[in-house]
Amino acid sequence: ILFLHGFRAEEDLIGSLACMSTKERIKAIQKMPKTMKKKREIRNKVLKEMSKKSKRRGAQPSCCTQCLQGAAVSFRRFGNTLSEYFHQLRVWHKTLKIIGAEFGTSVLSYFVFLKWLLNFNIFSFLINFSFITIPQFLAAEPNNLSFTGLELFTGAGYFQQTVLYYGFYTNATISKIENGLSYNIQLAYIFTVGIYFVICFLILLFSMAKFFSRNFINLQSFSVNASKLLCTWDFNITNEKAVKLKQKNLHTQIKEDLTEVNKEVLHFSVMERVLRIAVHLIVWVASLGTAVAACTGVYFLSINNLELFMKGYRNDLESQAAMLVLPVIVSLLNTLIPFFFSWLGHLEKFQTPGQHIYVTITRNIILKMSILGILCYYWLNIVATSESQCWETLVGQDIYRLVLVDFIFCLFGSFFGEFLRRIIGTTVCMRLGLPEFDIGRNVLDLIYAQTLTWIGILFSPLLPGIQTIAFFIVFFVKKVSLMRNCQPPRKVWRTAQMMTSFILLLFCPSFLGVLSVIGVTVWRVKPSEECGPFRGLSSMYAAVAEWIQILESYTASKWVVWIYHNLITSELFFFILSTFVLIVTYLYWKIIEGRKTMIKLLHKQITN
Repeated sequence: ILFLHGFRAEEDLIGSLACMSTKERIKAIQKMPKTMKKKREIRNKVLKEMSKKSKRRGAQPSCCTQCLQGAAVSFRRFGNTLSEYFHQLRVWHKTLKIIGAEFGTSVLSYFVFLKWLLNFNIFSFLINFSFITIPQFLAAEPNNLSFTGLELFTGAGYFQQTVLYYGFYTNATISKIENGLSYNIQLAYIFTVGIYFVICFLILLFSMAKFFSRNFINLQSFSVNASKLLCTWDFNITNEKAVKLKQKNLHTQIKEDLTEVNKEVLHFSVMERVLRIAVHLIVWVASLGTAVAACTGVYFLSINNLELFMKGYRNDLESQAAMLVLPVIVSLLNTLIPFFFSWLGHLEKFQTPGQHIYVTITRNIILKMSILGILCYYWLNIVATSESQCWETLVGQDIYRLVLVDFIFCLFGSFFGEFLRRIIGTTVCMRLGLPEFDIGRNVLDLIYAQTLTWIGILFSPLLPGIQTIAFFIVFFVKKVSLMRNCQPPRKVWRTAQMMTSFILLLFCPSFLGVLSVIGVTVWRVKPSEECGPFRGLSSMYAAVAEWIQILESYTASKWVVWIYHNLITSELFFFILSTFVLIVTYLYWKIIEGRKTMIKLLHKQITN
């Protein structure tokens, strides 16, 4: 009887779904509290029922209608299959769930940020490859240099005459058909890089706004209530592994929220406060002194590095190895000094892990951005004014080596900083125990690598592709190292605002600093006379000015000339635009403050 009752209920359900429109039927099936397998079975039964009804009516559709319906069904099936394949290709989807369940949101935020940068660099590579590299292939000359394999580490030799570097690109207008469409490499190069940075600016801005809205204005960030315990379980989960993973994830979230609620406020005496301030001052002096010493060493080493370039490129092993001295020393400083900063942070004994991480990140960002500032000064003021035939290619090779060696040292950091530390903590000195994942140091490694990529785009357009491969490998190496070598944080804490802080650090000082370097390069520095798309010009921007002069003679292009003179080169326009943005930002900020106040009042009413 129960079986017959269930069978009739299913028949009634299929009949009611068959009478609905396509959109309503899809929504109704999606909302059913059943597994995906059962939903697919119901959908197939509904389609069969609908086909039976159409046959009973005897309504035979025309040949054209049948073709359209068949094409629509095939297209929908192809779309579903494609989406399933893409879902399977998202190899980090399950990994992020496991990391969040085992180690909490603080460690998870690092991997989310790494995934975000990975997607960002894929987008960068596709833009540069499509609009700069592919057209250059049409006008490329054969490469007569031999490939030895050392070029993979030095970036010199064979790679010097490839699309990897600025100096290989032509300044000619490419046209394969006589009197046909032409492609100006000069304009394509500068407009692609310029529009790319505008897109990056907008993406970073909207990402900051999205994470800020989610983490600072979200209702759930102000209090912890019973809904997380009673209403968050997904009853569609039937797989045993998925159930255990969901339980761990929920358990970690509740621990983080309870830690936030039960946070203790420590009260210190006057003497203890004076001692803590003295310790903070001493640690900051030591940190800044270390950063200044590192920058001084990099400056003098970079000048000696230029002398090596001026001797010319020889294919002997000694010359190739000497090129790696500067990137190896810079990467050593960027790897070892952050460990010193982390040790100093433990001496300060912060009240929460969040304070320790943010202070360590601040010290690391000062170190890494200072070293990059010294290198940029060396590239734009010493290399650019040297007697080199193509200084842009020299800068591109320097950045290539820095990116590659930084990637290698990142892998070494996982081995020596986590694997050996686990061996020591479990066999030699049991008191140390397993290491914790250093979020601050690893995040700054990512920001530093991305900053190098942004600076290098002008001198090596394919650098985002190399960085994409590096980030992809780093993701899985860090994941394996985390799972096998590290323990969850001893102090569980909620990090709702951490992703927002990472994007903010990527925007300022990283991205804004890169914009300054690119602006000086495009407007102020004279390009090489014998290589690159801007050879023979007073500056890279002069290519745009010459193009505008040509457009002035065409009536159809007067609107482009008007935009250039009245908007792009107008200080008044940018002043008005900046004022408008500041006013909108202020109004939005006040709206946020009002919403936060209203949320607090509503919570008080709920408590009462």
